[in-house]
Amino acid sequence: MTKKFDVIAIGTGTAASAVAHRCRAAGWQVAVVDSRPFGGTCALRGCDPKKVLVGAAEAVDWARRMKGDGIRAEQLKIEWSELMRFKRTFTEPVPKNSEAEFSKAGIATFHGRARFVGRSMIQVGEESLEGRYVVIAAGQKPADLKIPGVELLTTSEQFLELDNLPSRILFIGGGYISFEFAHLAVRAGAHATILHRGDRPLQAFDGDLVEKLVAHSRNLGIDVRTRAPVTRVTATGNGVGVWAGTARGEERFDADIAVHGGGRVPAIHELALDAAGVAFTPKGITLNEHLQSVTNPSVWAAGDADGSGPALTPVAGHEARVVSTNLLEGPSTRPDYSVVPSAVFTIPPLAGVGLLETEARSRGLEIDVRSGDMSGWYTSRRLAEPVAAFKTITDARTGRLLGAHLLAGHAAETINMFALAMRAGLTARDVKNTVFAYPTAGSDVAYML
Repeated sequence: MTKKFDVIAIGTGTAASAVAHRCRAAGWQVAVVDSRPFGGTCALRGCDPKKVLVGAAEAVDWARRMKGDGIRAEQLKIEWSELMRFKRTFTEPVPKNSEAEFSKAGIATFHGRARFVGRSMIQVGEESLEGRYVVIAAGQKPADLKIPGVELLTTSEQFLELDNLPSRILFIGGGYISFEFAHLAVRAGAHATILHRGDRPLQAFDGDLVEKLVAHSRNLGIDVRTRAPVTRVTATGNGVGVWAGTARGEERFDADIAVHGGGRVPAIHELALDAAGVAFTPKGITLNEHLQSVTNPSVWAAGDADGSGPALTPVAGHEARVVSTNLLEGPSTRPDYSVVPSAVFTIPPLAGVGLLETEARSRGLEIDVRSGDMSGWYTSRRLAEPVAAFKTITDARTGRLLGAHLLAGHAAETINMFALAMRAGLTARDVKNTVFAYPTAGSDVAYML
C-alpha cells in the first residue's frame, strides 16, 4: 500500500531536516528518507568532526609556537586514537538523536535508498511513498576522478574514521579537504603531500593569500605540487603508488594512503530522476529561481544536491528556509548568495567573503584595495603567528564593502564581522567609526579598511 505525504524529504542533513521540521510544524504530513545514518554530512562526516580534529591541532600548534616564550611544549603531541575517541563523542549520538527528534515531531522516517518511480512517487525498499512534493537534499559524494586505480583511494569520510594515522599521506586535489587534512596530519607527526592539477589551489580564495598559505604549508613540511595531474594509482606492498605528470615527466609518489580531495558532486545519480522527469546536470538538479525543478513542479531541491549556491552548510540552511517558505506560502522567495563567507580550516585558516579583487576589476568597478601583512600586529604576535595577512575591497565611490579576505588565526571568526557589515550595507567609514572591545581580533578590522 502506498503511503501518502504532503512532503517527502530525501536526506536528513541540514537542508532536509529544516524543511521537514518547518513543514511538519505547519501541520503537513512529512516523511524523511536516508540510506545512511540520520544526521547528514556536516554533523557526521564533514565539517563538525573535522573541526574537532583541527581544534586539537590548533591547540598543539599554538603551544609549540610559544616555545621559549613561557610555554614548555617538548612532550606535547597529538595522540590520534584518543583524539578519535573524543571526536566520536560528537558523531556517535547524532543518528539516534536525529531520528528521535523526527519521531517526536511526528515526521515519518524511512531507512533505505530512495528511487523515483513516478513524478512524485518514491520507492524505498519494499515501501512505496507518494508526496505532493518531494524535496531532494541528498548531499554530495566524491567526484569520479576517472583514473585507473581510483578504488584504492581513501575518501575524506574514511580519513575521519582512521583509528591510526599513517605516517605518509598523499592528497589528490588542492581544495578544502586536502589542505585542511594535510595541516592536521603534519601537526600529528605525519608527512603530507598534495598533488594539484592546476596552476594554483583553492581557486575560490584570494590568490595573494593562497600564495602565502602555500608557502607556509611548504615551510611546515607539506610537499605541495601544482601542475601535477594524477594519472593512475597502483597498489604497493605497503601502501599505494600515485603517478602524476610533472615538469620532469610522469613521477611516482609513494604513500601509506592516498586521500581523495579532488572535489565532490551532488549525490543524485542513484535517485532515478528520469523516472520523475527531473532535469539535471553533473552540477545538480536544474532549478528555477525558487529552487523548484524546471521540468517537474512537484520536485524541489536544497543544499549540496541543487548546485545553485556554494556547497556550504549555512547555504543549505538558507536554501531550506527558501524552499519551505515557497512550499507553505507559494513560490515567491529566492535564495540570496550575495554575501556568503567561507573558510579553509588550515592553521592559520584562510577566509573570504564577497568579491575577489580579480572579480571586482573584471566588472570594471572603481575600487579601493587595502592589503597588508599582519604578522607584526599585536594580535598575531600575542599568538606567535608567523603568517597573517589581509585584503579588503571597497567601492571607491560609495565606500561600501565589496570583499574581505583574511589569512590569520582569527580569520574564520573575523570574516563574519565583514559579512555582517556587508549584509547591512555599511561603509568602511561606518566600520572604522565603531568602537570595538580591545585587545581583540575584532578591533583589527578597523585597521584593514
